[in-house]
Amino acid sequence: MKARLTFIKLLLAASTLLAPAAVLAEEAKTPEASVTAPAAAATVAVPSPDAAAAAPAAPAGEAKPKNVDPVLNTGDTAWILVCSALVLLMLPGLALFYGGMVRSKNVLSTFMHSFVAMGIVGVQWAVIGYSLAFGPDAVGGLVGNFSKAMLNGLITFKDGNPVYTLFQNVATEPGSIPEYVFAMFQCMFAMITVALISGAVAERIKFAAWCVFVLLWTTLVYDPLAHWVWMVDGWLFKKGALDFAGGTVVHLSSGISALAILMFLGKRHGFPTERMAPHSLPLTLLGVGLLWFGWFGFNAGSAIVGVNTSDAAGGLAGLAFATTTIAPAAGGLAWMIAEWIHSGKPSALGFGSGVVAGLVGITPAAGFVQPGAAIIIGLGAGVVCYLGVLMKAKLKYDDSLDAFGVHGVGGTFGALITGVLATVGATGLMSGNFKQLVIQIIAIAAAGAYAFIVTLVISFILDKTIGLRVEKEDEIMGLDQTQHSESAYN
Repeated sequence: MKARLTFIKLLLAASTLLAPAAVLAEEAKTPEASVTAPAAAATVAVPSPDAAAAAPAAPAGEAKPKNVDPVLNTGDTAWILVCSALVLLMLPGLALFYGGMVRSKNVLSTFMHSFVAMGIVGVQWAVIGYSLAFGPDAVGGLVGNFSKAMLNGLITFKDGNPVYTLFQNVATEPGSIPEYVFAMFQCMFAMITVALISGAVAERIKFAAWCVFVLLWTTLVYDPLAHWVWMVDGWLFKKGALDFAGGTVVHLSSGISALAILMFLGKRHGFPTERMAPHSLPLTLLGVGLLWFGWFGFNAGSAIVGVNTSDAAGGLAGLAFATTTIAPAAGGLAWMIAEWIHSGKPSALGFGSGVVAGLVGITPAAGFVQPGAAIIIGLGAGVVCYLGVLMKAKLKYDDSLDAFGVHGVGGTFGALITGVLATVGATGLMSGNFKQLVIQIIAIAAAGAYAFIVTLVISFILDKTIGLRVEKEDEIMGLDQTQHSESAYN
């Protein structure tokens, strides 16, 4: 036993020592142009050249590139259509991941938390969500206006024939996709973000309260945050905050909001004295596989808004695809080894949770770092999130399925480490850009504080009106029966 633990510790130490060496080797091979590229967040452009995102500054003595009219790129369009479907598949993956971890009497209710988010947010996004997130700025870089409500302006008619508005990421390059495609790609992000919160409230929240919460939280928290970070006139975008695919907008916001709603929801009946073991780890591991599969669309698809690129299906997508393979692999191993050392045995749930932690950690950095850095991010996310989950027992709060421990902690870690290891399209602390790390800290603090405070207000209102929590007898019987009059297993 002692020899085995010594071997595991040596393996972990070797990984920790070798990963920085890999990053240093990459930096030595990085072209100077990449190292000195301007530190800017991914440019979210608008469909007309006149209002497009700012192009990179031209070198002294050279004419500034002129804006050009957008031209439909069918390859990019096909890629983003596929990526949108991949991200949508993450919702059933999340339902399986969470559903396997609850007790058998709460499986369907847990599934419904994810599936109903698809319905509510799908309608909300079309009616008002897309406009609030990606419409022209309404005030101070805080939220979009209502000009794109009901997806207005994404299609026009000339002589009776439809003309589809094009989304152009870089105003000086012609590549573009239909804005309908971009809008639906972003819709999938909004769906899964609020669904992540359900992991904290599983097994005791009223279904009616959850439905109202999904609508209010997406409108009041997610949509403004997406505008802050991903829209060219968002205030954090202007500061240069880096978030390739949702470290702050998706994971930090959902994780910290999970912690906020728990302040009103309270612990499950019997927690922590009663054993509440997962009822089906095979379901959970199947969910992990589907999440990882869908995450390729989540991260690689976000090349559509990559820095200074109009090629959504090109090299940047390939880089994000590679880092989205490497980081979760490292995250699963890191969590497994940490658990092996701490508890004496590696668990299937631990490895799966580590994979998700690695995916969360790499999300904000996927297109900003190279493979060696992705290994560091994955290893760090696996260990940090494992410690975040252990913190639950010490602080005695009931985050049922570790939404905060994985997404809140992992999203924060990923956003911070992006400001340290970025070398592609932006530079971080390791490249001598200390300012970028400061900007990342500001973004984390602002997004986290906003999400936490607004979620507290939403939770308070729901708790005092329709009530957040089911009755004790209903909780003991199980939410499948008491909330849906169904049973997962007969």
